[in-house]
Amino acid sequence: MLKKGSYCALAIFLLFCISPTVSLAKSEARLSDIIVTNTRDHLLAYFNVRGCFTEEMNRAILNGISTKFTYIVKLYEVRNAWFDRKIADIKVTHTIEYNSLKNEFNLSLPEQDKKKVKTKDFDEARELMADLVALKVARLDKLKRGLHYQLRMKAELDKIELPFYLNYIFFFLSLWDFETDWYSVIFRY
Repeated sequence: MLKKGSYCALAIFLLFCISPTVSLAKSEARLSDIIVTNTRDHLLAYFNVRGCFTEEMNRAILNGISTKFTYIVKLYEVRNAWFDRKIADIKVTHTIEYNSLKNEFNLSLPEQDKKKVKTKDFDEARELMADLVALKVARLDKLKRGLHYQLRMKAELDKIELPFYLNYIFFFLSLWDFETDWYSVIFRY
């Protein structure tokens, strides 16, 4: 039987054993291939997250645990003599769930016309989860010609949601949360 001090020592030991992998996941996740363009009516953003899937996360997804990536995109009008003016503040959440009976991945990609995607290829599913494609950031009529704008973006992995009774057994899964740094693109319209 363990004493109270032993429980505390065990908890601290587990924290130190798990924390290096958590900090590694945070440092590796990054945004890449950032493109800002426009259609006739909208400002669009494209980018992807690299280094976000760890072996533990892959195993969790393949065991049927729903995983969510949240993308945060903000657009500001840059003003030199005053605070920048916020034009858009968008959150988009991609969700992946694995159905082991059908051997397929179900994805929710709200920024795309086809909001639900099914695939049997895990690599394709991970690529779809990590890519933000043609996000409509703002209507062009909200932008003024000749002014500078800043597009800021980041990605976060939401906490893995387990059934209530499993939260006590797998308490360390809440440490899987990661977020990238903020990335900025300044452009003139």
